[in-house]
Amino acid sequence: MKALVKTAPGYNQMVLQEIDKPVPMNAEVLVKVMYTGICGTDMHGFKGEYDRLKTPLVLGHEFSGIVEAIGPDVDQVKLGDLVTSETTFSTCGECASCKNKEYNLCLKRQGLGSQVNGSFAEYVLTRQESIHLLNDQISLLEASITEPIACGVHACMEKTQVKKNDYAIVIGPGPIGLCLTQVLSGIGAKVIVLGITQDKQRLQTAKEVGADHVIDTQTEDAVSIIQELTNGVGADYCFECSGAAPAVKNAFDYLKQKGTLVQMGVFSKNENLLDLNSIVQREMTIIGSRSQKPSTWLITLDLMKENKIDAKKLITKVYPLEEWEAAFEAVLAGNEIKVVLQPNQT
Repeated sequence: MKALVKTAPGYNQMVLQEIDKPVPMNAEVLVKVMYTGICGTDMHGFKGEYDRLKTPLVLGHEFSGIVEAIGPDVDQVKLGDLVTSETTFSTCGECASCKNKEYNLCLKRQGLGSQVNGSFAEYVLTRQESIHLLNDQISLLEASITEPIACGVHACMEKTQVKKNDYAIVIGPGPIGLCLTQVLSGIGAKVIVLGITQDKQRLQTAKEVGADHVIDTQTEDAVSIIQELTNGVGADYCFECSGAAPAVKNAFDYLKQKGTLVQMGVFSKNENLLDLNSIVQREMTIIGSRSQKPSTWLITLDLMKENKIDAKKLITKVYPLEEWEAAFEAVLAGNEIKVVLQPNQT
């Protein structure tokens, strides 16, 4: 089968090549990949910034497709089913996180596209427990970006409980930030999305998917605007989705006393520019939100079925797998919202 393989550490080192088609064992499921989204962590991997990758490796973890084959222990999935999948391939099954079905926190977790081969290929092997069946209410194209939407759901509905009329700042109008914006808008929060000048089109998209206000932090005084919008109090929540340390620097200035900063973005460099004294003096809360867990997917798919999430608005380009270089260039240029690869045309 054709697969996009990162052959070695470092920048790029990506080759489209033929590799063996996997054979499902035990409770494994082989999925014919119809669509697979390019994620920010895939770009970190492309740039050689993600040290958890074990090369050679097929990247990709956001996908949808058709069940091609099943292992002998599979009893909940059948051939021909339309599916999407969580990113967890295996866990230890014994730690407290596994027992709570918080697989995203298992220290021995193996993830698709990071520790085992992922979805930038004609076929991907996953496990039955990670599979979610689709129906006519969610198309395969929409389902391919369930995972980034679920990241937003986990952050604002599980790690925190954002309520109607809460003020929520979203730093970074990338795919994760825009998915989160849709979820927050559906809750009824008052959403303010922050970006920079080159994010002009993405900030416009943020308005279209539910943002009440958008701010260009390079040309506008974000702190003053947020203070005015919140009657001098500050926002209840700030969700950092950019993974850029300078963008986090002013996060506490956007928040009210005892406000909550939720860190979602993954940093390429480990540096801290936060005003740490504010944590004490203003009793601020900082929460990490990593990926998602099985319960998140159930909530997310229900939101998509109820049309409270419009994934189609976020997908701006689809490329055949063979044109992966153009797809990655489009992501690097920063002009698209969500770029999706199509490994199989039919």
